[in-house]
Amino acid sequence: MTNYSCFELEIKNNIAHLSMSRPDSLNSMTRIFWKELPDIIKDIDKNSKARVIVLSGQGKHFSAGMDLANFVPGEKSGEKKDPARVREAFYHEVLELQDAFTALEECRMPTIAAIQGACVGGAIDMAAACDMRYCSDDAFFKIAEVDIGIAADVGTLQRLPTLMPIGVVRELAYTGRKFDSAEAKSLGLVNEVFDSQENLVSEVNKIAKTIASKSPLVTRVIKKQINYARDHSVRDSLEFHATWNASLLSGQDLEEAMTSYMNKTSGNFDDLEPKESFWEKDKGLV
Repeated sequence: MTNYSCFELEIKNNIAHLSMSRPDSLNSMTRIFWKELPDIIKDIDKNSKARVIVLSGQGKHFSAGMDLANFVPGEKSGEKKDPARVREAFYHEVLELQDAFTALEECRMPTIAAIQGACVGGAIDMAAACDMRYCSDDAFFKIAEVDIGIAADVGTLQRLPTLMPIGVVRELAYTGRKFDSAEAKSLGLVNEVFDSQENLVSEVNKIAKTIASKSPLVTRVIKKQINYARDHSVRDSLEFHATWNASLLSGQDLEEAMTSYMNKTSGNFDDLEPKESFWEKDKGLV
């Protein structure tokens, strides 16, 4: 178990269990949260530490979203600055926040959000960046940003229309209406609703275990293809997939998968190779 300011991480049997660990504060997102989350995800991805990531929140609630006390606008000093330059700097801050959740979408392994209680504001942005979402029946959701005078800006408005009917997304974003687990399931936001948090954890772990038993190279390709297809035409996506198949189809994994399927046994697949930057290779060379 590795402890961070906002998270606890346990990696076991190729499954990374990443839990938000501030239940007394409803797992709200402080400034350090936005650094820790992408750093943890990118480290798991870069070093191939797991084959699937399960994201959860400790306590009664998944997350109440951004901790507004950490993001109160105001002057840092009495120095008068050009407003245009201040806004240009703020633009990069927003991109940094967006990238924190995009790390979930861009990492090589599937990501699963296990949601109980409140999933509000930024928590919806985060859950939408995961590959799959499951919740307990006490879960509720709210695009709350409109109530505090901003538009959701770290992924909700971009990702939810690919998961739910766009007219409903507009309604929820314009009104800030709270909706429950049953509605979330009917809209396609979550894959399944479980009758308790205990069953949620148990069933999500079963799904994660199944994913971890597959070839990590194949699940990586599947994730890449689905994300690409979401943003491109069918024709472009088919050609993209053909290119990936031509370059990454593994005879080793194919043979192992076929053999294990025929014998009704679990396959034995190699982990993905760690991702090394060019400058990290052959460090002894100058």
